[in-house]
Amino acid sequence: MTDRELDRIIEMAWEDRTPFEAIESQFGLSESQVIKLMRRELKESSFKMWRKRVNSGVSQKHLKKRSEDITRFKCSRQRSISLNKIT
Repeated sequence: MTDRELDRIIEMAWEDRTPFEAIESQFGLSESQVIKLMRRELKESSFKMWRKRVNSGVSQKHLKKRSEDITRFKCSRQRSISLNKIT
């Protein structure tokens, strides 16, 4: 796994609306593998904060917990984002 892929997986894991299933479909990592990766790559306090958030009602990391109105993995503006700027 490249550093760029690792960074993207961590970024996706932090995003509340990105489900574990999206990470699995893009990178082939199951939820338990993502948790192990996060435990390994983050500081202990950051990992605990992330796990608390994932298990809270705020996060929608599991498709079963999501509203049925949300039918996609990406932002509607994602295609027009380039070099961290919305064009």
